[in-house]
Amino acid sequence: MAYQSKFKKDDIDELFKAVLLLEDEEDCYRFFEDICTINEIHAIAQRLQVAKLLSEGKTYSEIENVTKASTATISRINKCLVYGAEGYQRILERMKDSE
Repeated sequence: MAYQSKFKKDDIDELFKAVLLLEDEEDCYRFFEDICTINEIHAIAQRLQVAKLLSEGKTYSEIENVTKASTATISRINKCLVYGAEGYQRILERMKDSE
């Protein structure tokens, strides 16, 4: 792994290895329903939608109307897109390629 996360720990490695073992959408629903609260799942899904809309050039107002995310959340995600670990960009590109 070329990227070295500042959060790297054995328990996080194990979590990510578990996620990589999920085989389909049903596996994801079952695993995430057990490991996260419904609010945590909604928050993660909202963040991905905000990142997607930001990458499409939507304004904060448009994103706020569509996702109901606060401008603080939108700003934080924008900061990740600009200065982060490129995680959003990598997955958004893969999602686009799989369509």
